Amino acid sequence: MKLLVLRPQPGADETAGRAIAKGLEPVVAPLFHIRPLDWQAPDPGEVEAVILTSANAARHGGTQLAAFAALPCYAVGEATAAAAEAAGFNDVRTGPSDAAALGGMMARDGMARALHLLGRDHVALDHPQIEIVERCVYAAEAADALPDAVRLALEGGPLALLHSPRAAKLFGALIDAAGQGRSGVSVAAISEAAAAAAGCGWRSKGTALAPRDDALLELAAAMCKTGAQEMGIGG
Repeated sequence: MKLLVLRPQPGADETAGRAIAKGLEPVVAPLFHIRPLDWQAPDPGEVEAVILTSANAARHGGTQLAAFAALPCYAVGEATAAAAEAAGFNDVRTGPSDAAALGGMMARDGMARALHLLGRDHVALDHPQIEIVERCVYAAEAADALPDAVRLALEGGPLALLHSPRAAKLFGALIDAAGQGRSGVSVAAISEAAAAAAGCGWRSKGTALAPRDDALLELAAAMCKTGAQEMGIGG
């Protein structure tokens, strides 16, 4: 069973590499293209910390990030933390793959005002003890049609990885617009929110046990095995 990796680059290639290591057959076909945005940075003295909920913010924040490199940087997940370190942040504090939990971590550290660097399409982070200053530093531009690689894979009944609610909603819309029908495609969602955004009508749908890429791939491996057994391909 082909595994559709739909997340943007460079994350798509990273996921594909992990999938290959698990014996899966990834098809890299990003539904989004990431581009940097012009943004106005606040005075570094006006905030106590930086929040990164996506590695893309660190990758596309530009030279202005240097002014905040000495501040504590709270990053969601190890991939975002690694991108923060690569961008020059000196004090990177890795939180769980959950933005709300990251807010609690910051509050326990006594932070009162933080700069959240994020994408144009986002869910705002809110915490009663922290004043959050938002700056959009990148945009994820959506594809207007299914990539050719996805169309070719549809004949074999693929499994699509859905890394976000936005990706799930877009994938469903593009499948519907192409007139392909959902019943021949299985989907694996990284969270309950992504699963809900995908809607119904799929051949099968699963949700990862944790909102992390490795957990999503564990789910995908199990679903691929089940799908192969149903088609009489494997034991």
